[in-house]
Amino acid sequence: MRLEYQIIAAFFLDLAIGDPRWMPHPVRGIGWLAVRAEGITRTIIPWPRFAGLVAALSVIGLTGCCAFAMVRLAGLAHPVAGDIVSVVVIYTTIAARDLADHSLAVFRALAKGDVPLAKERVRMIVGRDVDHLDESEIVRAAVESVAESTVDGVTAPLFFAVIAGPVGAMVYRAINTLDSMFGYKNERYLKFGWASARIDDLANLIPARLTAPIICLAAGLLRQRPILSLRILLRDARKHTSPNSGFPEAAMAGALGVRLGGVNYYFGRPVEKPAIGDPVVGLTKDHIPKANALMFASVSLFLLICLGARVWLLWRMGK
Repeated sequence: MRLEYQIIAAFFLDLAIGDPRWMPHPVRGIGWLAVRAEGITRTIIPWPRFAGLVAALSVIGLTGCCAFAMVRLAGLAHPVAGDIVSVVVIYTTIAARDLADHSLAVFRALAKGDVPLAKERVRMIVGRDVDHLDESEIVRAAVESVAESTVDGVTAPLFFAVIAGPVGAMVYRAINTLDSMFGYKNERYLKFGWASARIDDLANLIPARLTAPIICLAAGLLRQRPILSLRILLRDARKHTSPNSGFPEAAMAGALGVRLGGVNYYFGRPVEKPAIGDPVVGLTKDHIPKANALMFASVSLFLLICLGARVWLLWRMGK
């Protein structure tokens, strides 16, 4: 089976079943490996930054080798088995359905007027403190999570799958998992997690910048605000403290006509983040399903464009 068909099958598999909790997931294995790598490297290497670099490269390398071995061995057993394993590996790196399920769970809680339940559900998708959040801030947290995760949860793994197949997608997932585990700016991980955070920034550099204008295009298809989306993208994308997250957040903020950013609390401490977007309308719970519709439209366009580019390049190279 051609890689293009494998990626399409993996994408639709994610849309169909998401991430069932009963099914073993490679992210849990990557997390287990990262914990062991941290313990070993901190013990034998006295320099935190170098220890963090060795841990990160070890986890990324081992993850890539495991993915390659799985696909290769399955393919040697039977070509169909190799195709199935490739599809499953790519599928496990994509989180569109899971992202929608978690954010819409927040929406349903707010629709019932259950703010405490909404706080518990939004806690599952954001790293900030949620105890003090009112309804508007809960919505902001959910929309920001959908915007940011459109890249690191969907388009970035698809991008690397298009370039390097299931191994590329799984290597990206290892990079992103390491950042989520070690990329904290606290005393424990400020130096040790530096390499993981920088590698993640580098990996998302191109996918974030490709995804953002596609969000603007998707906004036009959904009859939202494509012109404002593009204007906010050009104006506010680089205001974010992250070198990449501001791009999808700015495009989505403009498309929805809302303002994102502001004060977030982490471990009880306030962190002021730059405002992104203009408050054309106030944030309401209905912006969560709108953000999800924009996410699905954007990732579908992204996949279509990337696969089209791949097929065209392979055709040109074969001429």
